[in-house]
Amino acid sequence: MDANGPQSDPSTPLSGELVRHGTGVNSNRAFPTNSYPSSLDPFVLFEQFYIDPDTGFPMHPHRGFEIVSYMLDGGMDHEDSLGVSNTAYEGDAMRITTGRGIRHSEFPADGQGCTGLQLWVNLPRAEKDVEPDYVDATADQLPTEERDGATVTTVVGDGSPIDLITPMEYLDVVVTDSWTWSMPDGWAGFLYGVDGEGTVDGAAFTGGDVLPMTDARPVELQTDGTFRVVAVSGRPHGEPIHQRGPFVL
Repeated sequence: MDANGPQSDPSTPLSGELVRHGTGVNSNRAFPTNSYPSSLDPFVLFEQFYIDPDTGFPMHPHRGFEIVSYMLDGGMDHEDSLGVSNTAYEGDAMRITTGRGIRHSEFPADGQGCTGLQLWVNLPRAEKDVEPDYVDATADQLPTEERDGATVTTVVGDGSPIDLITPMEYLDVVVTDSWTWSMPDGWAGFLYGVDGEGTVDGAAFTGGDVLPMTDARPVELQTDGTFRVVAVSGRPHGEPIHQRGPFVL
């Protein structure tokens, strides 16, 4: 896939699309999809994955981007060619810098299925051949604070031990009333519905929905119950994104 930059912002949220991977893992993909076929510079791909106990991803290669995995339920065993072995549970996060090349595997832990979110972030052309790297953080290492109308956990950003080469922010937000989100000028990003339902600028928004954004206008999220979303933004590289399966060239 060649993605030469984001499309214009959709006027209403989009629904994700079901993807069944060759290993039997199912995902709800936010982008790229038929509804939003391009990537969203600097983001290559985002999806919510569901790994059943008898499925997973055997050892496979990646290069040219960074991966952020954030667990929603259950545990996921990670092993890689750097010699790292780690199990991430609910609320834990992992970041892999694939750089010039890395191999890793992902399987559900403890004989139980697991669910999580995975984000691919492009590396700028000048950083494509950096040494591969890995870091993880447990849920209690990720800063969580109460803000007006919401509880916000910073997965990537101020106070988090997870950082990337690309300047970005990744928030896990549980809205209980009304909460306003905006990105820095010049950044691109998206909202993804994890659970519950509410509205985004008055438009209905529920689990599995996505709203890509390429401008820094504030958006208001409201709910009469509990509404969980992730709000992700980053500084574009201004370079074409060339994805070839597990590689971003």
